[in-house]
Amino acid sequence: MQQYGNTKTRKDAALLALGALGVVYGDIGTSPLYAVNECVSAARDDQGAWTREHAIHPMANGHYDPSAVLGVMSLFFWAMTLVVCVKYLVFVLRADNKGEGGILALAALVAQRGGAVRGSRLGIPILLALFGAGLLYGDGVITPAVSVLGAVEGLSQRDARFHDLIVPIAAAILVGLFWVQRHGTHRIGAVFGWVMLLWFIAIGAIGVPYILQTPEVLRAISPHYAVGFLATTGVHGFLLLGAVVLCITGAEALYTDMGHFGKKPIRLAWSTVVFPGLLLNYFGQGALLLQQGARVSNAFYGLVADGPLLMPMVVLATMAAVIASQALISGAFSLTNQAVQLGYAPRVTVVHTSQHKEGQIYIPEVNWLLMIACVTLVLSFRSSTNLAAAYGIAVTGTMGITSFLYFLVCRRNWGYSWIAALGLLIPFLAMDLTFFSANVVKVAAGGWFPLAVGVGVFIVMTTWWRGRYELSKKMETATIPDALFLADIAETKVPRVSGTAVFMSSATSGIPNVLLHHVKHNKVLHRQVVLLSVVTENVPFVIGNTALTVAELGQGFYRVLARVGFMQQPNVPRILARCRRFDLIVRDADTTYYMGRQTLLTTGTTRIARWRKTLFAFLARNARPPTVFFQLPPNRVVELGVQIQL
Repeated sequence: MQQYGNTKTRKDAALLALGALGVVYGDIGTSPLYAVNECVSAARDDQGAWTREHAIHPMANGHYDPSAVLGVMSLFFWAMTLVVCVKYLVFVLRADNKGEGGILALAALVAQRGGAVRGSRLGIPILLALFGAGLLYGDGVITPAVSVLGAVEGLSQRDARFHDLIVPIAAAILVGLFWVQRHGTHRIGAVFGWVMLLWFIAIGAIGVPYILQTPEVLRAISPHYAVGFLATTGVHGFLLLGAVVLCITGAEALYTDMGHFGKKPIRLAWSTVVFPGLLLNYFGQGALLLQQGARVSNAFYGLVADGPLLMPMVVLATMAAVIASQALISGAFSLTNQAVQLGYAPRVTVVHTSQHKEGQIYIPEVNWLLMIACVTLVLSFRSSTNLAAAYGIAVTGTMGITSFLYFLVCRRNWGYSWIAALGLLIPFLAMDLTFFSANVVKVAAGGWFPLAVGVGVFIVMTTWWRGRYELSKKMETATIPDALFLADIAETKVPRVSGTAVFMSSATSGIPNVLLHHVKHNKVLHRQVVLLSVVTENVPFVIGNTALTVAELGQGFYRVLARVGFMQQPNVPRILARCRRFDLIVRDADTTYYMGRQTLLTTGTTRIARWRKTLFAFLARNARPPTVFFQLPPNRVVELGVQIQL
């Protein structure tokens, strides 16, 4: 970890680390609310079966087998150490795409070395990344619901009469959470960071007394307890990993949110606050189980059940659970923005919420869809235990995909040898696939939901990419070479009027279809004509001389090519203002922007399934208009309609 050499840098790092507590570590930080509870079962249902079939059960004397408790605690310790500390913080965070993280940024890093797109087909790395992104959306729906429910359920520990109020209170809290998203993660992180700092200190503190009373729980740090537990319990212990994985479910969001705060503050926050707080609390819960056995109905709230701290802890846990949702919500915003810029999703409204940090954004469409889905889940599943059955399968699948893409980056981008790259891939995949396999049994109990969301998002993204690809091919067939068009203009002497006309074009050569329609129907041209193409590169930001090129074609025509990164929002008026240094003067007052408005017909001969054509046409109709996306002045835009058969 970098040593911050001066006071200003240390202060900045500390403030960013504090913000990371509120945005990045909310998910993994509230896992103690339900993770240990899902690993133990002291109650039976009406048929006499254990309520959590694959959990450890008390012995006849009402106590848990100490070796089983120590085995579970050891699994928790080593899962966090190997997955979060080693895999993500040491290795995966190194694979940043110029500061941006997440599965799409990682796939874009792989794509820089080729092999991502082959004609009309997407390469395996991109397909895996798109499916992994879809799984993250599914996980992002479950995280707020299970975290808030797990916290509010503490009310029933105080008074059973509160049980019927848990669901409506949780739903109301979620609505409030999504309502404040428009204020931006920099403001949210500043407030939430202090709350989460208090949370990690509090959960660590309430675990300490029980550890001091039963210090033998610390023996679980030895890995032989985890290995011994799995060896002696067989399939039962293997399936228990599906509950153990709950302690690391925020790891992928940690990587996705890297662009919001940077890798160094994220590492600093984990090592100084998050990891110590989690370990003390988990071992405290383990010590409580060793002491009281089946008398513990909720391992987390059992740490404060006998004192006056129960209700304050319920309030603090509820606040922390609200914050827990932030990591996945912020990650969903980042993923969506990346997908739009890379051409895998329709245009959406992207609001930059910070003047100082470009990666902090808010997307209303995603925000409200997530809110509806989360509230629906709370009303449908009604308890954290029911939701926990659906939790884990999506994030473990995404972790496995991340491991494979990281392997490709090691080989293609960093030049690792096969032995070195496989030396990382094999242990990473072994952990990921083990946890994923243990979660497969959850599919029927609710795990189908995040998988269904993942498949749905995957279908939308691949359909949008393929539709745009086929549409661009259709548009290219209607273009004519620059030289031929300019020669025809010179020969026919088309009347010219004063001012500048800017024609937006997806192609970087040839005369765009909208210009041909304009000349055909209006039979006039402006004295200065700009053919503008905006190309998104597989990097977060494009700066320097390569960001803008201007070529004079003659006859008053100019071709402008603007290159942007997948985290940049193209602003056409600003792009044209930068053309002044190339001796291309574009005055706002006498500039008109021309764009084509395509009406898509699904009756064409394009080799795409009819249902995909219909879906693409629907997405195109409901995408944000290019006027908004390119930030054009609406009173200076002319749209020319054209029908295209796909």
